[in-house]
Amino acid sequence: MQLTYQQAAAEDYEALNHKLERKDSLEILKWAYQAYGDELVYACSFGAEGIVLIDMIHKVKKDAVIVFLDTDFHFKETYELIEKVQQRYPTLRIEMTKPELTPAEQAEAHGPALWKVNPDLCCSIRKLIPLEQQLNQYTAWISGLRREQSPTRANTQFVNQDRRFQSIKICPLIHWTEEEIWMYIRLHQLPYNELHDKNYPSIGCEYCTKPVLEGEDARSGRWANSNKTECGLHQDR
Repeated sequence: MQLTYQQAAAEDYEALNHKLERKDSLEILKWAYQAYGDELVYACSFGAEGIVLIDMIHKVKKDAVIVFLDTDFHFKETYELIEKVQQRYPTLRIEMTKPELTPAEQAEAHGPALWKVNPDLCCSIRKLIPLEQQLNQYTAWISGLRREQSPTRANTQFVNQDRRFQSIKICPLIHWTEEEIWMYIRLHQLPYNELHDKNYPSIGCEYCTKPVLEGEDARSGRWANSNKTECGLHQDR
């Protein structure tokens, strides 16, 4: 059953999620690619969840398209990880999507260190607009959201109406715990971002990501020293 954003009603999402509720993550991915085929894309940040999904996606569709939002501000460890993933899964089509503005052009237009004075605008320029341009080419997209990550993600379903991008958002890992993510990575000896070993549970752009202290929320290192907790990719308009 293929839902489309323009045609599906709330009861359609409810019925489909009820039908899929007992399936595991690999089965959700198999269903998703059977339903959407090349109309499905994975937008990956190459965090721990992303590595798990990449490995699973490769088992289902070896030439799947994976989009990475290359903000030009990522850690060198993130770029190094992407190279390792490309070597391990050479048939996957990993696309590095960049913003229209280079860092220099953004600084000229909005001043230096926009991420400090207006992080929402910085995220919009370097993440939201580029992803919107990508998702306009597809009917549905995959995300690595897990329910336990934050209160704002606690009600995430396998199949979601994405009002922000007017798309279908598929989240195969909603029931996974962080412990299960790392069990999978170690069991399959998958490459991962070395910053995870240095108290960076959630990794974004270098300027806006700090290590997390013991006892702090896993996402507290994102947009540290501000009230911002999401870049906006998973929020309604």
